[in-house]
Amino acid sequence: MIPLAAVIAAATAAGFAAEHRMGERADRLARRVMWLVLWVLLPPVTFFNIAALDLTVRVGAGVAFAYTALLAVLSAAYVVGTRVLRLPRPQVGALMVASGLANTGYLGLPFSAALFGLDELPSAVAYDIVVSGLALVTIGFSIGAAFGTVAERPGERVATFFTRNPPLWACAAGFLAPAALAPDWAVDASRLLVFAVLPLGCFAVGVTLAAESEEGQLPFPPPLTPAVSVALGLKLLLAPAVVLALSTLVLKVPDSYLSQAAMASAINGIVIAHEYGLDRGLVAAAIAWSTAVVVAAGLLLALL
Repeated sequence: MIPLAAVIAAATAAGFAAEHRMGERADRLARRVMWLVLWVLLPPVTFFNIAALDLTVRVGAGVAFAYTALLAVLSAAYVVGTRVLRLPRPQVGALMVASGLANTGYLGLPFSAALFGLDELPSAVAYDIVVSGLALVTIGFSIGAAFGTVAERPGERVATFFTRNPPLWACAAGFLAPAALAPDWAVDASRLLVFAVLPLGCFAVGVTLAAESEEGQLPFPPPLTPAVSVALGLKLLLAPAVVLALSTLVLKVPDSYLSQAAMASAINGIVIAHEYGLDRGLVAAAIAWSTAVVVAAGLLLALL
């Protein structure tokens, strides 16, 4: 956890410093980095891990519970964002993305291994692929298309969902492909790409935080606005509470599912915000605060 925390802090600080030194050039660089993540890195990661997936009954039940929690969180985020906070559509979408999508790969996998041991890692990987991976390319991008600023009419929003979503096609191909097309070496290599995305995403978060602070919209560290506080509460408290309740009342799921449900907001949320025109400041602030909380908890557990 200590090296992971160091990478997160260094990459975010590098992005923050780059924006102050380079200005708009840093923002363009961050957009290119996010394009690289979306169009080059995520498709092979999605394809090989989906093609190599092996489900069990407990894992399947955990997946169902996780999606129940996700739908509960997204519904709550939409209701609070529209009816209570009365946010504009790009901020409502950003709130839903920040609350619903979790960083179960870059943070969740090492966190689960540290908490429960390496024997629990396959269950954590299954959660990351079937829940977070599928939710990213289906639900997450759908929210971006529905609430972002890149299109106005329903037909245009549907078109942007399919044309700006290369991991979706990789996911579909992975489900159709035989396991022989996902050899162990390819799956292992794709998981290395996952860890390469972490510093790139944190760099983009740092650039976004710095840009918003210079415009007077988002000081650093970002303030705990009502919207950010709601995102943190839904992501870190409501989601794991739903999974824990269902695991206790219906069928016990792997231990790693509880920690995965409580992971920080997904780094890939900033990819969706960049691509579809959601509120980048809200997404970046939720990522920064939730990651800080989870990493601090992980460091505390590692020292005990």
